[in-house]
Amino acid sequence: MRFLAIFFVVLFLSSCEDPILTPKPRAYPKVVYPEKAYQPFTQGYCGFTFEYPKYAVIQQDTTFFDEKPEHPCWFNVVVKDFDCRLHCSYAPITKQKNADKLKTDAFKMTDWHNKKATYIQETPLLNRAHNVKGMLFSVEGPVASQLQFFLTDTLEQQHFFRGALYFYTKANTDSLAPVYDFMRRDVERMIETFKWK
Repeated sequence: MRFLAIFFVVLFLSSCEDPILTPKPRAYPKVVYPEKAYQPFTQGYCGFTFEYPKYAVIQQDTTFFDEKPEHPCWFNVVVKDFDCRLHCSYAPITKQKNADKLKTDAFKMTDWHNKKATYIQETPLLNRAHNVKGMLFSVEGPVASQLQFFLTDTLEQQHFFRGALYFYTKANTDSLAPVYDFMRRDVERMIETFKWK
C-alpha cells in the first residue's frame, strides 16, 4: 500500500513539468463567402446597365484628385466584406478623346503594373447581341489591381467604359487568390450582362 502511494506521488510530481511548446503554423483568417445573387445597376447618371452582386454597394465618385470627375458616371462597386472595390469610369468618345486614345490610355494604365507583374494576359471581349466589345486584362503577381477591363459600343463608337478591381490590403497573391477568384466571377458577370441603353 505504501508502495502504491509513493508511486502515485512520483507520477503526480513528474506530470507537473512545463510542457514543451511548439509554435502554431502561420494561418490566414477564415473567409465567409456570401451566396451569389445579383441585382440590376439602374443609376440614372449612366447610360448603361449590368448586373452586380447584392452584397455590393454602388458609390458615386464626386471628386477626382480634389476636382470634379470628367463625367457624372464615375462610381465604385464596393464589397465591404472583402475590403475591395471595382473603380468604374465612363467617357463619351469625342474628337478630342477618340476611341484610339481612350484604348491607349487603358493599355498604359494596365502596363503601369509591369513593374511588379509577372504576366499580363489580354482577352478580347465581344458581345454582338448587346453591342459591346472590349478587352479584359488579367495581371499576375503582387500588383495593386489584378483585373482590369474596358468596354466600348461595337456600332457607333460613342461610349467608353473602364473598370479596375482593387483590394485595400497588402498585395499577397497567395492569401488573396480565393477572394480574387470569387470577385473575378462577379466582374465577369457584370461584363456578360453589360448593355448600353
